[in-house]
Amino acid sequence: MEHFGILSLLPPLVAIIMAVFTKNVIISLFTGTLVGVTILSGYNPIVSVKSLIGDYFFEQLTDGYNAGVLVLLVFIGGFIALMETSGGAHAFAQKVTKFINTKTKAQISAWFGGIIIFFSDLGTPLIIGPIFEPIFDKLKISREKLAWIIDSTASPVAVLVPFIGWGVYVMGLIQKEFEALSITQSDFTAFIKAIPFQIYPILALVMIPLIAFTKLDFAAMLRAERRVETTGKLHWDTSNPQRKSEKLSDIEVKNAKASLVIVPLIVLFVTLFGMLIPLGFPFKKIDGSEFRIALTTGYLFAAIVLMVLMVYYKTKKFSEIFSIYISGMQKMMYVSITLILAWSLGSVIKNLGTANYIIQVLQGNIPGFLIPAILFILGACVSFSTGSSWGTFAIMMPLAIPMAVSLDASIYVCIGAVLSGGLFGDHCSPISDTTILSSTGAGCDLIDHVKTQLPYAILNGIIAFVTYLIAGFIDSEVSLVVAIIMLVITVLTISKLK
Repeated sequence: MEHFGILSLLPPLVAIIMAVFTKNVIISLFTGTLVGVTILSGYNPIVSVKSLIGDYFFEQLTDGYNAGVLVLLVFIGGFIALMETSGGAHAFAQKVTKFINTKTKAQISAWFGGIIIFFSDLGTPLIIGPIFEPIFDKLKISREKLAWIIDSTASPVAVLVPFIGWGVYVMGLIQKEFEALSITQSDFTAFIKAIPFQIYPILALVMIPLIAFTKLDFAAMLRAERRVETTGKLHWDTSNPQRKSEKLSDIEVKNAKASLVIVPLIVLFVTLFGMLIPLGFPFKKIDGSEFRIALTTGYLFAAIVLMVLMVYYKTKKFSEIFSIYISGMQKMMYVSITLILAWSLGSVIKNLGTANYIIQVLQGNIPGFLIPAILFILGACVSFSTGSSWGTFAIMMPLAIPMAVSLDASIYVCIGAVLSGGLFGDHCSPISDTTILSSTGAGCDLIDHVKTQLPYAILNGIIAFVTYLIAGFIDSEVSLVVAIIMLVITVLTISKLK
């Protein structure tokens, strides 16, 4: 195996270290890539920068596949911006809240609402949180419980959906590794097959109704629930005013209707499947480019329909609506830059033979079935330290897929392990954007949210780790069933011992 020895580990290590200290994914990926190119260029700084721009950045931008992904992300950004500001999600959720009169119904409704707002992981806390704050307060449920629910339905839902920004981003990382390894399977197919192995996000989603129906709380969450039940205080710090979310005014839109969410999503799905079914979907393999074209078309049609509805209901003027759409497109620039840097770092890692070096060190020393569990732990550590699951995916995926192929581990289990590890670390991290927004949306203190969520996240993380040990052996979707059964038994056991 060709590689640069221990030097080949420098780019991903530098990227991780920079991410920990700077908390900036773009700076970290750029620095890690530059370090790798410098090694490849014989340590000549001028040649290194020239090569970085010409051989990596330009190369990634002019690639047909990459261009398709970037265009799709732009259309997704515009559509999400319209959905978040239309007021439709708020109107839809308000209809649901009329029937909520028990603690269990409140928690299940918030959980369901988080799943419905699947199109925006960052939108979930700022839409669902303010809606359910007064309901949770009335029923004496802690704000920490609300923060946990919306945090557990934000990223965990988004990472399971292939046709939004998260899925497109992950498929972009997968495709690059498949091309390098001459794997002919499409990135879409690989993503779908890896879904049952995204153990942590699925457990996070399953745990909410399980806790709601069993009425079980433990550790810091139990103390928070008792505080609200006995004293009525929304916060541990009595000097902290019982405030509503500052974002409430942003989501209450005059004349907004639930159809502003429902109709565009119907248009999106009808367009998507209407273009794919004639090609043989889901019974025949669909080329990745065809999927991206259909998805881009679906988002464009959905956005046009949403604009028409917003004008019809007079929620906003057309000039303002169009400005929001363009602004949403512009916001995807950050994601696009991150993806270009991730692709570039992946190419540098391949040229240095980083995966080859790791494989050579591990081969014969660590059995293949342990690889998914190792990837899960590494991904969790990186994500916790950086607060970024996306940055974790960018660093880990170029290592995980080649390792899976060479060490005879399941590609799909390894992909799922990387995604799960990224989500697990993100949930435990106090510097994660979704953690911060969830506490903001629920109107509770950030540290209180982290303390109350951590025991639940750790429980799911332990079960996920054990499941990856099992999945490494059996390489079957049955491992997901085993994970859910373990969670149910654990929760019921704790409930009886309470």
